[in-house]
Amino acid sequence: MDTDALTPGLLQELRATRPYPALSLTMPTHRRAPDNAQDAVRLRNLVAEAGGRLDADPRVTREAAAAVKAQLDRAVAEVDQRRALESLVILADAGEYQIWQLPRTAPERVVLSDSYLTRNLVAAKAGAQSFRVLSLSAEHASLFSGTPDGLHPEPRDGFPLTAPHEEPNPQREERIGDTPSTYSSEDARNFLRTVDEQLRTVLAADPRPLFLVGLAPALALLDEVGESAKPAVGRVAKGTTADTSASELIKELGPALEDRRKQAAARIRDRLDNAHSSRSFAGGLDEVWLAVREGRAGLVAVEEHFEQTVVVTDGHLEPVGPDVTPAADGQVREDIVDELVEAALDKGCEVAFVADDSLAGHGRLAAVLRF
Repeated sequence: MDTDALTPGLLQELRATRPYPALSLTMPTHRRAPDNAQDAVRLRNLVAEAGGRLDADPRVTREAAAAVKAQLDRAVAEVDQRRALESLVILADAGEYQIWQLPRTAPERVVLSDSYLTRNLVAAKAGAQSFRVLSLSAEHASLFSGTPDGLHPEPRDGFPLTAPHEEPNPQREERIGDTPSTYSSEDARNFLRTVDEQLRTVLAADPRPLFLVGLAPALALLDEVGESAKPAVGRVAKGTTADTSASELIKELGPALEDRRKQAAARIRDRLDNAHSSRSFAGGLDEVWLAVREGRAGLVAVEEHFEQTVVVTDGHLEPVGPDVTPAADGQVREDIVDELVEAALDKGCEVAFVADDSLAGHGRLAAVLRF
């Protein structure tokens, strides 16, 4: 599955407590040769590590270990390396498995817990916010859906639209002395009014950020005859045709998408800076953990690849090395960061994954407090 399938309901289901052991396996992958040749070897090594961890864990019965291994083997057999993106996540317990191929990298990890490791799914979903692209001219309008990783056509609510074709009228041309400008004709205005109406229907049913691609006169006329496109988050003044492909559009959108990413990162920084100035800020694992548990965190920002094993003592977190074996009483938490992210989402908190080292001065994660 990919990130488009990760609905809030499914995420909540994946985060639910399960009979121990719930196994999560993550690893980086490669889209193309020759780099992708190493992926199969990495996967075999991680599967072998997972089997060794299951066999060595005193909390796992022989029957449970065999059942999880069987599900893991089924998942591995089903992995299609031709569809590889930047990472692979396999989730398996005694009764099921899931395969996720994600458009952002993930570290090599094998985690045994009483719930699935979901931070990589959450990060991929957060970093791949879907948007729409309207490819426009006076003769056509095509709608695309996608993420920064790629686009695909979205035929719906009348899209793609093509303007009615009218034969040239020599008598009319003789009366006015010339052919009318493409974007000053009433036919073009009527066509773009139709585009505006259909776009309004799409955005009302499923609101998403909108990018516009077309010649400047076409984009200006669309704004003039309607309202739907005015809130567009990005505009690319580039001529398109009905045959312009999704791959061509995503290349043209590259600078606009990068600008939007930088703007989003800047907004997170500004919110954290303002919170720090107004004393509504928490930094570091223990402080943020406490704020999340008490429901005081409105935004949690965490470095993408920050992970930490901790011992929980009297409600506080003490970092320990990654080689510490999780205890049966649950006081050692192998991935407290994932647990913190899940708890934040459960309490309606916004979670943002930021660049590594961007929060180095705050213990790798920080929060904006509601109160």
